[in-house]
Amino acid sequence: QVQLVESGGGLVQTGGSLRLSCAASGRLFITFNMGWFRQAPGKEREFIAAVKWIDGSTSYTDSARDRFAISRDKGKNTGYLQMDSLKPDDTALYYCAASNTAGREASARYSYDYWGQGTQVTVSS
Repeated sequence: QVQLVESGGGLVQTGGSLRLSCAASGRLFITFNMGWFRQAPGKEREFIAAVKWIDGSTSYTDSARDRFAISRDKGKNTGYLQMDSLKPDDTALYYCAASNTAGREASARYSYDYWGQGTQVTVSS
C-alpha cells in the first residue's frame, strides 16, 4: 500500500507560480512512478505530467509542457509539480497518483493504483 498527501495549492493571481508537493509513504518499489492530474468543475480529470522514480524520466501533456515541470526527490519520497505563468483556466483540484507497476500508460488514470486527496489551485484574473 502507498499513501499520498498533496500540499501547496492555494490562490494565486494570473501569471503567478505555485509548487505542489506529493509526499508518498508505504511500500515504494523500484518501479514506482508518480503522475499529476487535475479536475476542473464539470470536466473530466485530465493528465498533466508523470515521472519515473528510478531515473527521473518525465512525460507531459502538450498543454503543460511549456509551463509546468514535474520532478521528484527520492530521498524525501516526494514528487513536485512546479507551475508557472498560471492562468484562470488552470483553476482545478490537483491530484497526485502513483503506481508500483512499470510499463503502464503514464497518461491514463487506470494506470495508477493510489491517489491523493487533492489540493485546490485557484487562479484569479
